[in-house]
Amino acid sequence: ECPSGLVDEETFTVIYSRFFPQGDASAYAHFLFDAFDADGSGALSFQDLVAGLSVLLRGTVRQRLRWAFDLYDINKDGCITREEMLEVVKSIYEMMGRCTHPPPRDGAPALHVELFFQKMDRNGDGVVTFEEFLETCQKDEDIMSSMQILENVI
Repeated sequence: ECPSGLVDEETFTVIYSRFFPQGDASAYAHFLFDAFDADGSGALSFQDLVAGLSVLLRGTVRQRLRWAFDLYDINKDGCITREEMLEVVKSIYEMMGRCTHPPPRDGAPALHVELFFQKMDRNGDGVVTFEEFLETCQKDEDIMSSMQILENVI
């Protein structure tokens, strides 16, 4: 499907959406595409994908948390706002579709964001910096154990 060796966002979305036929993965695919497109070229090479996956699977905890933070920091200003978090969380709910059990409540994305900010926004200024994100994640046993699961994938 990619004779040039590069994947544009539209093609990436089509491919990624095949993994989530029960929902609409297009919005989340956009965020993932931007995360893997580190140089902002608008196209993913095999090297871009391998570099991103390498960080996720073999990077240090700090590198993996930075990758995750950058996924949510849509405008790349170094802070995650409630609006940015809500966009990404809504896209995850849309991708999962209504086939999840139990089905999510209507306000689930907003509640998820509120709980995230209660936990992560340590100084209460309405945004989450990477330092707040890193410190909170490193102190959370559930997050840290999920990071270790990634280490054992490959």
